[in-house]
Amino acid sequence: MVVVVGTDFPSEFRETWENMSIDLEGLQTVEGKTFRWSGVYEENMDNRRTLSTDLNVFETFPPELPESYRNADYLFLGNIHPALQLHVLEQVHSPKFILIDTMDLWINIAKDELAKVIGKCHMLTLNESEAQLFTGEFTLNNAAKKLLELGPEYVLIKKGGNGSMLFTKEDIFLLHAYPLDTFKDPTGAGDTFAGGLMGALAASGKADKESIRQAMVHGSITASFGVEEFSLERLKQLDRGAIETRVNEFKEMSRLS
Repeated sequence: MVVVVGTDFPSEFRETWENMSIDLEGLQTVEGKTFRWSGVYEENMDNRRTLSTDLNVFETFPPELPESYRNADYLFLGNIHPALQLHVLEQVHSPKFILIDTMDLWINIAKDELAKVIGKCHMLTLNESEAQLFTGEFTLNNAAKKLLELGPEYVLIKKGGNGSMLFTKEDIFLLHAYPLDTFKDPTGAGDTFAGGLMGALAASGKADKESIRQAMVHGSITASFGVEEFSLERLKQLDRGAIETRVNEFKEMSRLS
């Protein structure tokens, strides 16, 4: 984890991360308030409207990687200003696979910088409204084609409760979402999806197309747990066995013969 929080950040949240065995060497605490975002979800819990984004300590955050992080094979550039994403990327020596995420804010205010860093990554992930906003294309096929022209090998478009689509210049892979009885909080589902995907890739030690498709299943299943409770409450109780059980259930649901 490479992130900054303010002095208002509750100590119990830090303890939660420690209990989840997350390496906090890259966590910085500086004077001021922590980043805040607020938004409204529509009734389908997929579409959202941003109400406010307060960068706070993020506004002047120079993400510096601990030396022990710089040889990482798998790098996830989370949703921060593209100039900061590029700064992080320049500190990693020779990553095997780089995934970049973004949001409507950066598309609106830093599109050129975002396009530059996307071109240095293996995969871009964003949701369907962000893909449409970035490209001006309504159909996801055409939006993905334009995004692939920026340089990534893969474009992963998230469709919330309708799953996700992985595009390359040669083909398309469709992945449905795991059907749920309980759905309480979609905030962070995309990050949970990306974290599960990158964790599965790192565990496999590969970054080929088949490995990415398998990793997408693990990312989707991890996210399916996260939305069942508010914030991190469900993820706190999650273990690898529960993930694998749901992965197997999902594969059985999707089996053709």
